[in-house]
Amino acid sequence: MISINQQDELPLVEQVVRGVSRQIDERVLRQGARLPSIRQFASEHRVSRFTVVQAYDRLVAAGYLESRQGSGFYVSKPVDAVAANEAACDLDRAVDILWLLRQSMQQRQFELMPGCGWLPADWQDAGALQRGLRTLARGRSRALVEYGNAFGYLPLRQDLQQRLAELEIGATPNQIVTTHGVSQALDLLFRYFIRPGDKVLVEDPAYFNLFGPLKLLGAELIAVPRNPDGPDTQIMEQLIQQHRPKLMITTAVLHNPTGTCISQAVAYRLLQLAEKYQMMIIEDDIYGDFHGGRATRLAALDQLNRVIYVSSFSKTISASVRVGYLACHPDLAQELVDLKLLTQLTSCETSEQLIHQVLSEGHYRKSMMRLRNRLERAREQTLGPLETLGMQLNTEPEYGFFLWMRLPESCRWNAAELAHRALEHDMMLAPGNIFSPQQSISPWLRFNAAFCADRPQVFERLQQLLDRAASSD
Repeated sequence: MISINQQDELPLVEQVVRGVSRQIDERVLRQGARLPSIRQFASEHRVSRFTVVQAYDRLVAAGYLESRQGSGFYVSKPVDAVAANEAACDLDRAVDILWLLRQSMQQRQFELMPGCGWLPADWQDAGALQRGLRTLARGRSRALVEYGNAFGYLPLRQDLQQRLAELEIGATPNQIVTTHGVSQALDLLFRYFIRPGDKVLVEDPAYFNLFGPLKLLGAELIAVPRNPDGPDTQIMEQLIQQHRPKLMITTAVLHNPTGTCISQAVAYRLLQLAEKYQMMIIEDDIYGDFHGGRATRLAALDQLNRVIYVSSFSKTISASVRVGYLACHPDLAQELVDLKLLTQLTSCETSEQLIHQVLSEGHYRKSMMRLRNRLERAREQTLGPLETLGMQLNTEPEYGFFLWMRLPESCRWNAAELAHRALEHDMMLAPGNIFSPQQSISPWLRFNAAFCADRPQVFERLQQLLDRAASSD
């Protein structure tokens, strides 16, 4: 019997992994034995299905289990327990998606946060939010307590219509649905399109928080390599022919974690493949406002035919206010609104009114210009010291705050182990394995220049860690 302790400091996923692997090592579970289904295991042990999905995936990666399509999970060939415990991927599995989310959401416990995915609080314009709140407080009181329109606050959707037009994306207000951040937009889309066993194309590397929700719905993730100019479309077509996915999620502008942008040639080819193989594309443009020049967007080329555009103001105005949106074909928009009503009723109209006030004030554009200039200086101040430490940049981004860096050849640790050791130095890093659908061992790290510039301690502690890594056996 596997013992799960909800009060234990050890994460639940790790408790499941250790419990199942111990039973296999001790031959309690024999080769070929079928494990309980994800739903059954979650019910019996009173944990979430997401916890079981993550644990089973780790056990498959470690060689303890094998997944059989449509049948479940089975014990693989016997594993040498000593060799398994000494394997380099042990720590790599420990530094998983939930790990980074936990560390990021508890940022006050770390002095240094070069691995997080947003701007420092003192970089953002809190004054604009305060002015907007005062304006709302003087307005009609009923608007603060009533349910809003399921499509979203109309004046904000009209603002978004204008913003999309500036990006050469044509959309009426009835093609725009507001959401509680990009996370809710993606959740609605995943619920609408995905059924257990469906194949979904994701980039490798990609935004790590895509993987868990997709697996929770039973999707099989198919990884498409990400090149400096976008997804590798040659490999992508081979994968489409083999797996026939119904959906792809990609980022055209300021990709997370590499900071790169799609080229127009790759964008056209990607859309050709989507049309040829009847595949929908979700374009996540959450960092797009940090791009100060002309950038290729799939939704502008496709005009919301096969592309669904999602974005938010969580990175630019406020992570706390949580206002996002999606734009798509009008028929799909109506069905997504119905799904929104069934699952969340409406999004927060008070928050949407606040964002409308901030945009209407007219300072947003100037604020973004200042941020882009400040980020340019931050990237320069960060890249030089990282390269001095022997790290290699994948591709230099023109805008944004991410730098995708490879560890020095002299480093005998993988990125996950380095991130694990960094915790001892009161520093949170973002190791490359969590940005891979397979969470495979990686020599890459994502750095946020905004949390590195003017913080010499980041580079001093990295130097100490790299020195230790170079001399370790």
